[in-house]
Amino acid sequence: MFMYKKNIAGGLLLATLVAGCATPENTSSANTPARGPNLGATPTAAQLAAMDTSIPPSGAGLPAGSGTVAQGAKVYVAKCESCHGPKGVGKPADALVGGIGSLTSGKPMRTVGSYWPYATTFFDYVRRAMPTNAPFTLTDDEVYAVTAYVLNLNGIVPESAVMNAQTLPQVKMPNRDGFIDYSKK
Repeated sequence: MFMYKKNIAGGLLLATLVAGCATPENTSSANTPARGPNLGATPTAAQLAAMDTSIPPSGAGLPAGSGTVAQGAKVYVAKCESCHGPKGVGKPADALVGGIGSLTSGKPMRTVGSYWPYATTFFDYVRRAMPTNAPFTLTDDEVYAVTAYVLNLNGIVPESAVMNAQTLPQVKMPNRDGFIDYSKK
């Protein structure tokens, strides 16, 4: 009996939701234009440009700004360490450091140093997705600095490194040849 009532209640809820969505598409009056189901508006060219933040391996489109390893250490402690652990060792989120040369082993470790083929795409990912609880909140200088810091922790750049739109594309990642670059074909 309970299952029967539950199915009826679910069916009534679904019918109510569908009926609520089934509004006429053309409810215009003389003063209002005809509209669809009000799902949104076409973005403007400026809105699309603001969302187009992808940075390819070449580094095209990298923003102005810069960051050092020392600056990155401070940003990392403040905004990254709670998820990625001290010095990028991991927990509760993935480790960022270590594992270089482990991808062909029985226990591959996918970190920035072992897996990412391009420093520019790591920058791009951090810029768009980190920190996970507040993406797009790091400034470009903070992203350059954190990128420099994590690359240094992996032994890829020296402690004196400064990352910016000119230096970042020059970084040779250990796994650069581990991926097929279809843009060159």
